[in-house]
Amino acid sequence: MPLSDRDRALLDFESQWQRHVGAKEEAIRAELELAPARYYQLLGRLIETGDALEYDPMLVKRLRRIRDSRHGARVARVSAGVRPTGSTLTGPQVSAR
Repeated sequence: MPLSDRDRALLDFESQWQRHVGAKEEAIRAELELAPARYYQLLGRLIETGDALEYDPMLVKRLRRIRDSRHGARVARVSAGVRPTGSTLTGPQVSAR
């Protein structure tokens, strides 16, 4: 399925958002008229498509690498029993000596 105008706008925004003045979340609301959470949901789905990869291969590959890296770090934290707040599931961590 070809990219919609909104899909192209999301990819274009993501590739150029550093050029905008102010926080990214504010620019998302102002330029795309989306809540930031919704923007990231749509972008996450979009980077999985072949059409997005064809439209902007460097951006999509970079976003996929970032996503995969964050996922790997999250899995490692869960495997180690670390909660997002930094505490552990089993109590304080003791370093092995």
